[in-house]
Amino acid sequence: MITNLENWGEISVLHIFNDNFDKNAPVVFFLHGFESGKEHNLHYAYQLVSKGCRVIMPDAHLHGDRDMKLDQVQISLRFWEIVLTSIEELGKLKQELSTRGYDNGQKIGVAGTSMGGITTLGCLTAYPWIDAAAIMMGTPGYVELAKAQIELIEKRGFKVPLNEEEKRKMFETLSVFDASNQLEKLANKPLFFWHGSKDEVVPFAPTSKFIDDLIVKYGESQIEFMKEKNSGHAVSRKGMLRATEWLANCLA
Repeated sequence: MITNLENWGEISVLHIFNDNFDKNAPVVFFLHGFESGKEHNLHYAYQLVSKGCRVIMPDAHLHGDRDMKLDQVQISLRFWEIVLTSIEELGKLKQELSTRGYDNGQKIGVAGTSMGGITTLGCLTAYPWIDAAAIMMGTPGYVELAKAQIELIEKRGFKVPLNEEEKRKMFETLSVFDASNQLEKLANKPLFFWHGSKDEVVPFAPTSKFIDDLIVKYGESQIEFMKEKNSGHAVSRKGMLRATEWLANCLA
């Protein structure tokens, strides 16, 4: 198994593959969580590569090799800037995939944990070329989550540097990528979800309702929801193994 640190445009990525892969191997873009970095999910890459997938793990804006040494409050206030930048950058990574000769009509998946799962759901509204996605601890309700985050920040005594008009414009922008209001963009799309019911960082209930809505509208044949009643904001080993097995099978 080969792990290369590469720059795809301005984006630092880990490119993980086996030396016996040809350029037609299925591809997974794997997106990390908030205040994490690309190398923190190498156990997912190991499982995916061992099942025949080429894996590209980018550092998100302001993370990893792109860190700007912001404190926790500063970076928290830029959470949605990071998510929206990552959605935009997935398109750039897909183009770079083509430029490097790895996009030859094979299937492409996107997966992520926490912020990466949230970003993955936004990417599904923007890129119809995504063939399957695995979302761990993610939520589609961008506007609902943003409002809850602002409320929490203000309860902690910090001032959000946005006036009411700026907040309105932010919610308007986030609504463009809010999958909870765009179920049609996920129709017939294989999706895997993992979520712990005790998650206090990305609430379980909105994700569960979203999945229920998807199943009512499109049936459950394309959706797998793995929920663990005793888990919080950390994917279990069982969840990681099932997510990677499921995604590799969908892309084969």
